[in-house]
Amino acid sequence: QLSVYTTTRSSIGAESNIDLVLNVEDFDIESKFERTVNVSVPKKTRNNGTLYAYIFLHHAGILPWHDGKQVHIVSPLTTYMVPKPEEINLLTGESATQQIESEKQTNALDEPVSHWRSRLTLNVMVEDFVFDGSSLPADVHRYMKMVQLGKTVHYLPILFIDQLSNRVKDLMVINRSTTELPLTVSYDKISLGKLRFWIHMQDAVYSLQQFGFSEKDADEVKGIFVDTNLYFLALTFFVAAFHLLFDFLAFKNDISFWKKKRSMIGMSTKAVLWRCFSTVVIFLFLLDEQTSLLVLIPAGIGAVIELWKVKKALKMTMKWQGLRPKIQFGTYNDSEKKTEEYDAQAMKYLSYLLYPLCIGGAGYSLLNVKYKSWYSWLINSFVNGVYAFGFLFMLPQLFVNYKMKSVAHLPWKAFTYKAFNTFIDDIFAFIITMPTSHRLACFRDDVVFLVYLYQRWLYPVDKSRVNEYGESYEEKSKKKS
Repeated sequence: QLSVYTTTRSSIGAESNIDLVLNVEDFDIESKFERTVNVSVPKKTRNNGTLYAYIFLHHAGILPWHDGKQVHIVSPLTTYMVPKPEEINLLTGESATQQIESEKQTNALDEPVSHWRSRLTLNVMVEDFVFDGSSLPADVHRYMKMVQLGKTVHYLPILFIDQLSNRVKDLMVINRSTTELPLTVSYDKISLGKLRFWIHMQDAVYSLQQFGFSEKDADEVKGIFVDTNLYFLALTFFVAAFHLLFDFLAFKNDISFWKKKRSMIGMSTKAVLWRCFSTVVIFLFLLDEQTSLLVLIPAGIGAVIELWKVKKALKMTMKWQGLRPKIQFGTYNDSEKKTEEYDAQAMKYLSYLLYPLCIGGAGYSLLNVKYKSWYSWLINSFVNGVYAFGFLFMLPQLFVNYKMKSVAHLPWKAFTYKAFNTFIDDIFAFIITMPTSHRLACFRDDVVFLVYLYQRWLYPVDKSRVNEYGESYEEKSKKKS
């Protein structure tokens, strides 16, 4: 039979100070089940203590600690995390819960407090597998218990707790007034191959936490394995490798392009400024949401590159007058001034649509959505504007191309790599769970990219026009001769 006990002690030797919360008689390892039970929460646990679950497989009619052939495994039912800040309506001050004062007192110092793991997932290895006693696999060996029967050594049923199923979204803060909490115990059989794979994945997540990754970072890694089908998981790894490659090539060619660039003819300065603004806003949003470092670091690198591109686009130079820096802006020639006129004309038409939409969206969210702070509302409003209307800021460059009847000034190598990544993002939009706004943002870029391609086909190469480095084919020929 299967028995689940709870106790505040990390080791038990008898039946004192333990509570039986679940007992499954005539336990069949082939039949899966799921049951929800109420667990009594001791005073020690309510005062920021730990509660452990002891799971036993043992002979029916015998207490586990009196059974010489029982197998058991221990798992904490609590974990320590800093509680999520309370979200309120910034205008009225109303909270989503009615316990604002007590929560503020408890979480005033942002200290980690006990959180309840509401799920316990159990597995038993069901394959009738014969191991070589002289070379037992180390990963499985630590879960095995041996008994000697005659001249043969047998192993008892291998009991395993699936820690990857313990997600942050299932955690609940343990308040001092709480005396009972629900616990969902689910069971399913597992094959030897999947058991070994799961053991290695749990060890990898544990290693991440030892290297300083937070519980939230580790939870996102868990989600890759738990929330995704294995075939989709393999496809995701394959596609992600190409995404990383194209990201690197796009960064490399983008930096190379702007490093050599001498003229802003045909380039929309306002589009460059918008890309910089939107990239920085998204980075600050991810920082405010405490997103995983795996996402945050690339976003930060992208923001630094976009700031550098703005410096090049505005022809900014810095000179020091003693200890005081002085910023100077370069001048534009006649051709560049013509580009700026087209750019300003496009932005004028765009502002009639864009500003009312952004201001209206920010006002609606202020009235109807709860936020942690005014800063959080401001960043969320900016980010929603970037996601919803960001593609509109790609249109000034299309307008400049149309007016100049040329696309020779664009960084086509970097553009091509970014286009590949756009289509890869489309695949991710189908595979991975993400906000609807981000999914729509992936597909809106495709439309603009197709218009760029149409312009590339529509405007033939003119050797008298300057290219992306500010020089024409005819100028190159003169230099060579």
